[in-house]
Amino acid sequence: MLVICIMKLKWIPYLLVAIVLCCVSCTKTEETISEKTAKVGIRSVGNQLLKVQNDTASLVLPVVRQSKNVYKLSFENSLSFDPADLNAIVSNVFNKTPLPKAYVAEVLLCETQEVAYSFQIIGKAEENLIPCGGRILPEDCYTIQFTFAEDDTAPKQDTTLFYSLVFLVLAFLAFVFYSRYTAYHTELKNKKATNLGSFSFYPEQNKLVKAAQEISLTQKECELLAIFVAHINQVVKREELTKRVWEDNGVIVGRSLDTYISKLRKKLKDDASIKITNVHGVGYKLEIER
Repeated sequence: MLVICIMKLKWIPYLLVAIVLCCVSCTKTEETISEKTAKVGIRSVGNQLLKVQNDTASLVLPVVRQSKNVYKLSFENSLSFDPADLNAIVSNVFNKTPLPKAYVAEVLLCETQEVAYSFQIIGKAEENLIPCGGRILPEDCYTIQFTFAEDDTAPKQDTTLFYSLVFLVLAFLAFVFYSRYTAYHTELKNKKATNLGSFSFYPEQNKLVKAAQEISLTQKECELLAIFVAHINQVVKREELTKRVWEDNGVIVGRSLDTYISKLRKKLKDDASIKITNVHGVGYKLEIER
């Protein structure tokens, strides 16, 4: 039964995959935009640093992303600058971009990769680590490496959105599966009908159906008919009928059986091939002409 339900829902996994892939695609797009923004901002730092030196001819080489949050700025030629100028330029440029406001900037010697100068921005002015400026760095080949702290807003928003959508899709999948399973179970239950001449007998729904007409049965009528259906063309003793239908309720009324048999006969009278006959002194028999 579960296999059939799953087959009916075979399109749902494709919907789930499509939405998840869409979310992943959107998340990647957000990361790409952040990288481009970082490179534009860092390149602007390089351009302004050269302008402070009145250098309008040298090139700022392409900004390289070293790892997830690490970028390196390189120059075509050697240069000399005041670290205070670098501090001011970086602060001015980064405050105009959506880049993380916490980062470490390191001025590295190209040949040895030793740190010639560095500073750290945490966010609060009193917590920032900025060595004194004024000591001009001698002309040499330098690269400037920026290491950004994890962004506390954008990545988390992307991640939250992604998992929220996945949760909603899984919840939707569970809801649809349950709905379909319930519908299928009900449908299967409804199909548990017994053909009784021109009637369809639904014991779990206490009803007979003939063509489009539904004939309601009481609980005891239904129980009696179910016993007869299980013993078609066989004599069922009065004692057995009484015991199975009434004794469980703790009450046995002498004429109750005959009364209910009479009611069943009236409800089955539209089909002449069905008869409930009285076998004198023994019980009753449901006869159906084949």
